[in-house]
Amino acid sequence: MNLKTWLLAATALGLAGAAHAQSGDDVIKIGVLNDQSGLYADISGQGSVWAARKAVEDFGAAAKGMKVEVIFADHQNKPDVGSNIARQWFDRDNVDLIVDVPTSSVALAVNDVTRQKNKVFINSGAATSDLTGKACSPNTVHWTYDTWALANGTGKAVVQSGGKTWFFLTADYAFGHALERDTKAVVEANGGKVLGAVRTPFPGTDFSSFLLQAQASKAQIIGLANAGGDTINSVKQAEEFGITAGGQNLAALLMFVSDVHALGLKTAQGLIYTDPWYWDQNDNNRAFAKEFAAGNKGSHPGMTHAGVYAGVLHYLKAVEALKKEGKNESDGSVVVAKMKEIPTDDRLFGKGTVRADGRKVHPMYLWEVKKPSESKGPWDYLKLRATIPVDQAFRPLDQGECPLVKKT
Repeated sequence: MNLKTWLLAATALGLAGAAHAQSGDDVIKIGVLNDQSGLYADISGQGSVWAARKAVEDFGAAAKGMKVEVIFADHQNKPDVGSNIARQWFDRDNVDLIVDVPTSSVALAVNDVTRQKNKVFINSGAATSDLTGKACSPNTVHWTYDTWALANGTGKAVVQSGGKTWFFLTADYAFGHALERDTKAVVEANGGKVLGAVRTPFPGTDFSSFLLQAQASKAQIIGLANAGGDTINSVKQAEEFGITAGGQNLAALLMFVSDVHALGLKTAQGLIYTDPWYWDQNDNNRAFAKEFAAGNKGSHPGMTHAGVYAGVLHYLKAVEALKKEGKNESDGSVVVAKMKEIPTDDRLFGKGTVRADGRKVHPMYLWEVKKPSESKGPWDYLKLRATIPVDQAFRPLDQGECPLVKKT
């Protein structure tokens, strides 16, 4: 859906045009900006819109006298489209908060616009650790995961289990570059060696020539520094070429439960990946998944959807706290400062904190995809291999070069 089509639809649905408190209407407007139709639609898309609206409902905004609207748009995985929508939302449509934004290049662009306009950006979908590093902003919170956490989880585990030599298939944009960089550092720090890498078009469909280069390298591990449809196609084509049957192994450096669903357990079995949230991990997650499935044609939520829900909930708590204190809740940097001040606490991620660099911290988990014989039913795909505690899950605060972090 292009921007013009979305605006027409939004007007027809009565979603656009509400004014913010500064115009006297006291409406909090949340914009879900993501991929609605491309290779990241399953990991974000309408599922994230549902999650944002569910957070508003569970917060009890209406009962508290808070008017909250949720709108959405498709950034088409293009930084120029994403930044233009963000500017229009902030300047014309009085959007207060943008959430989700998979595709790191788009997220970095929206990060800049949000800072310029002094609004709020809660990222759940993009991975680049630069959002809490050199590109950190007083207006941005990075909620769910990042490339450092993925590298530290999957990369370290694979090297320590014997995967010493690596070759990367890297999506040729900000996310892929950051994931390769962060994983390479972990591999080498743990005694491994990177034999080579190849940059692949984004998005891509035919990975055959790149996989053949990886095969020719004779590396033990082929690291997939890609995501969504690119990961799915890479894994399928690696199987078709007999790469894994030939003794090389794949490391899916970013994977989602929807990817496993698309691949099927026969193809995906044995893959190891890092994820902070799985629908079947506990009773709270299972209850959320049941609600999500009812509203999303039986599909199950992934970590991005969980992060949108939790991030929106924490944002509303911060706005509510500022209202009670008589402070300016329309000042984005003030809202984010309050989000860092008050502890996070929600049913999906539990208790936690948002650090000075904007990084939301929580445990990460190392998962293995089950064999078909181990699955007890639909969407029962993962088994836990290890828990990575909070103090090890994300890059240390003093190592990200974020200018918001005070030197000691």
